[in-house]
Amino acid sequence: MRARSALVYTVLRLAAFFVPFGIMMLFPIMREHSWLAAAFAALIGLSLSLLFLRRPLDDLTADLAARRSQRRTPTDEDVEDAATDRDA
Repeated sequence: MRARSALVYTVLRLAAFFVPFGIMMLFPIMREHSWLAAAFAALIGLSLSLLFLRRPLDDLTADLAARRSQRRTPTDEDVEDAATDRDA
């Protein structure tokens, strides 16, 4: 897996949360109810990431799929052959 795609996606997702959270904390009512600001920031961050972070997410999932396909999983025949060789 390329670390760059995971790092880019993670930083953008964190920014999608912390920027709205910081803006909301400028309002006096949100300073009193920081949990409400966090909930709204989470909803805004989720919405922003669904709208604008499709390409970084696709890059990340493609890298994960490529990494997973490089691993060879043993088939049933391989497991049975190994068991037979071990017993013999």
